This record gives sequence, C-alpha cells and structure tokens, in this order.
Amino acid sequence: MNSLTHLPPAALDHVAQYFRTLSEPTRLRILNVLGTGELSVGDIAERVDSSVANVSRHLAQMARHGLVARATQGNSALYRIADPAVNELCDLVCGSIAKRLEQIADERAAFGGSAPAGSGGARSSARR
Repeated sequence: MNSLTHLPPAALDHVAQYFRTLSEPTRLRILNVLGTGELSVGDIAERVDSSVANVSRHLAQMARHGLVARATQGNSALYRIADPAVNELCDLVCGSIAKRLEQIADERAAFGGSAPAGSGGARSSARR
C-alpha cells in the first residue's frame, strides 16, 4: 500500500518540505554526527567542518521540520535527532545508492575499466 495516496495535499506539501530539508549535504552531515548522540552547536560545527553560524542556521531549519530537537543544559544547547525515522530513511537511501555505485563499478570492471556504453559518459553529457 502506498502511504502517499492517503495523504491530503497539505500533508504532501509537508512531506515535500521534509525532503527539501534533507536535500542539503551539510544537513546530512549534521544528522550523521548527531547519530552518535546529543551535541552542542560548536561540537557539530567542528565535526562537519563548518562555522557555528552556518550550523545554527541549518539546525533551525531542521528543527522547524521536526528532524532535530534542542535541549538546554546550563548555558549550552544540545541537539539530537528528534525523528528516528530519518535514520531509517537515510539507511534505505544510502544503501540503495551504495548498491547502484557497486553495480556501476562492476560494469566498468567487466568492460576493462571504461564506462559502459550509454552510461552517461562525457559524450552524452556534452549533448545536454
């Protein structure tokens, strides 16, 4: 059963915004480091090699869409993943991409290291 068929248009807008929020690489890196537990903005920024201001902006966007939650501890704010389903979603997508990349590598190896015909090599991208 497709869950999308039972959602009203307003809910589908929310789903689209959720995916747009996940579409930024820095946000994915933030979610990855938060997989180890609660962290401060400074710790997150250091681990994702970004500025505190940039990480704060991304965390605010992610919090608006329920991906992360903030807890105050003394003078510090600690962030954690609020929606455990995001881990399952990322595992599913990353697993699918890893499988596809492995298939491409196997195909290239079968053809002596060159890209298979029609795989989007330099010629096909030049025509776009």
